[in-house]
Amino acid sequence: MAERLADYAAENGPQVLGPRGWYCFGTYGSNGANLFLSPEPIKGADFFSDSWRGFSGTAIQISVSDSGTSGRFEVAAVIARVFPAHQSFVKDVISEGIEPASSFPTGPYPNDKLTYLNPKTVEFETPANTDGLGTRSRLLKNNMPIRGVAILDPGDDGSLTLVSIRLPAGLTDLTGVIVRQVERDAALLNK
Repeated sequence: MAERLADYAAENGPQVLGPRGWYCFGTYGSNGANLFLSPEPIKGADFFSDSWRGFSGTAIQISVSDSGTSGRFEVAAVIARVFPAHQSFVKDVISEGIEPASSFPTGPYPNDKLTYLNPKTVEFETPANTDGLGTRSRLLKNNMPIRGVAILDPGDDGSLTLVSIRLPAGLTDLTGVIVRQVERDAALLNK
């Protein structure tokens, strides 16, 4: 498998394994950082245009949202969905009065399959043609499922790492390897 994978890293953000020979594009701002991988070139002008909606085909996105900045809204939205032990954070964000409580629906997406590894790590699969954790990314729903992992930083800062992966048929066996590496990297960073 090592021959089929490469390590991709954003200059000011996360890194993730992906299929060798893919293209990557990183973004960062006050809310956190993202790294996008695609078998097709990712052009900044297209990415930031009003007409581009997202990746309709195969892609990988890793996002790290910072709970101490404007990233707290994404962190709260994911906590509300899959981390019930941390709902106090969601209540604190709602109490700011910037976003209404309706922006943070509680409970899992109806069709997502969730596998909890611990109270702060959940692997997921968003089925084809449905909304779920996998589409809380730039990956648009289509006829293929999206798999990934959400990891709430076990430290005090509460950042969130969310990885969404949709690989083509001949590469789907790499998905588990990519997810496990993200989980190992998160564990090492938070020791």
